[in-house]
Amino acid sequence: MIIGITGTLGAGKGTIVEYLKSKGFKHYSARDFITEEIVRRGLPVNRDSMVEVANDLRAKNGASYVLEELHKRALAEGGNCILESVRTVGEVEALRKKDDFYLLAVDADPKLRYDRIVTRGSSTDKVSFEDFMTNEKRECESDDPAKQNLTKCIELADFKLENSGTIEELNKQVEEVLEKIVTSN
Repeated sequence: MIIGITGTLGAGKGTIVEYLKSKGFKHYSARDFITEEIVRRGLPVNRDSMVEVANDLRAKNGASYVLEELHKRALAEGGNCILESVRTVGEVEALRKKDDFYLLAVDADPKLRYDRIVTRGSSTDKVSFEDFMTNEKRECESDDPAKQNLTKCIELADFKLENSGTIEELNKQVEEVLEKIVTSN
């Protein structure tokens, strides 16, 4: 089984990944893949570089390039896997053609999500609330299938999770999704 994760900034994608890893899923990260390329290019590792490099890779190699590369790695290793994070319509469309693929989307209140990223404190998270919302707006809508369109990716998800509660509540939602997937096969 291959599960892709999409969602708004700070919504809980990483928390879902950690839960699925505890269930034996292997994790493949778009952030890590893009960060490797940012470092190779000698750019600063921040959200602007992430967007710029990801968009450049997709423009040169196709709208689904990043997730297709992660999918290849996952197939080579075998087993259940989680692809984090699906951000473009082109990626969704390409992954839909793969066997045993499901897309999960997660969202939460913007203020709660901002508080989470401040606590997380990664190199791409050191921003004001205003910058956070600007970044999200930039990543939520685009007519270009190679650019981030979180809004459309969330709409295309097989399962939508609301993460405004506890980690345990989110994990319970994920477990319910896994049960639905298993019983539908």
